[in-house]
This record gives sequence, structure tokens and C-alpha cells, in this order.
Amino acid sequence: MRVVIGDDEVLVRAGLAQVLRDGGFDVVAAASDAAQLLQYTKFHRPTLVVTDIRMPPGNADDGLAAALRIRQELPGTAVVVLSQHLQRKYAVELLANNSEGIGYLLKQRISDVITFCENVRRVGTGGTALDTEIVDLMVARARRGGDAIDALTERQRQVLELMAAGYSNAAIARRISVTEKSVVAHASHIYEGLGLLPDDDGHRRVQAVVQYLNR
Repeated sequence: MRVVIGDDEVLVRAGLAQVLRDGGFDVVAAASDAAQLLQYTKFHRPTLVVTDIRMPPGNADDGLAAALRIRQELPGTAVVVLSQHLQRKYAVELLANNSEGIGYLLKQRISDVITFCENVRRVGTGGTALDTEIVDLMVARARRGGDAIDALTERQRQVLELMAAGYSNAAIARRISVTEKSVVAHASHIYEGLGLLPDDDGHRRVQAVVQYLNR
């Protein structure tokens, strides 16, 4: 799996490249700013881009802006964004149109090399990986709210939480010890409860997760 990485810190960039190479990824380029990240991605056409959110030239969310632009201009490219701090709005922006091939992880997760590489690989093959802290935050907000999500059953909220974390129906079934058919049924009830009209199932799944994130 070909990867372009982006981070303005030399040591982080080198360490991230080594972690990914040791995990079996082919790191084809490493960018130090958002403009370079765009340039390298367009040139190398990687399967996946892994980038810090905060990058030059603005040292704000330039890396995120570059990731969103990559998704728009090269829609087949998977993206994992890394951040020092948890920001729910970043996850919302990333998932706004399509959750396939999207990851949002805190930088400290890199130290758990095996799990980090598993998450990156999941995103690179079209899955979703949200940091456990963003999922925990969503659950806490959902329990404090007063809208349609509160009308879901405890099991339905559990399924939605795992959907938001990027798990497939089969993986959700294994984690909560039910059949995959039961997960599909729960998902259907979730869509109905959130007022999502019949549509492509993947699209409704994204809408449900975004609605959950937007609380």
C-alpha cells in the first residue's frame, strides 16, 4: 500500500515513516507543509495519505484543509489525519460527504504500533478509524442530549457508537456477541429512528454517523 505522509517536525516525520515501513507500507514521500503534501500526493497518487492537522504555512488546520482537498480532487485516496488534541469538528468535516477511507487519530496512538498500523490499513482498504476518545466524547454528548438519538434503545446506541468508530457489521456482531443479521436489523431501526429515508445503505450509515457526531 503506497503512502504519502505529512508532518512539519523532522523527527515525527522520520519516526512515522519508519513505523509504517515496518508495518509493511510503502512510504513513497514525506511532506513538511500542506502545499508539499498536495504536490506529492498528486505526483505519486498513493493509496493513502497520513497527515498532521496542524501544518505550515498557516500552522493552523492547513493539514486538514489539504486532506479535504485531496478527498475532493482525488476521491479514491484514503486519508488519516493526526492531531495532538481532540477536535470533534474535524471528524465532522472529514465524514461530511463520505466515511469510506477516513481516519482521525490522536498522535499519541502512534506509540501503539500494532494498533496504529491496523487502523491505517483499515482506512487504506476503505474503512473508517475514529480515535476512541472521539467516540467516547460522542457517547457522552449523546447521553446529555434531547433529540432522536436519545429515543434509540441502549443496544441501538451501542451499535451506532461502533458504526461511528468504523466497525463493519460483522465486526460489530463479534464485539457485542450477536448475529450479523441482528446488527443489520438494529442499523435499520437506527435509520428509521433518525428519520433517514431509504437510500443506499452506505450513504445512510454515513448520515447516521454524521448526525451522531454533530450533537
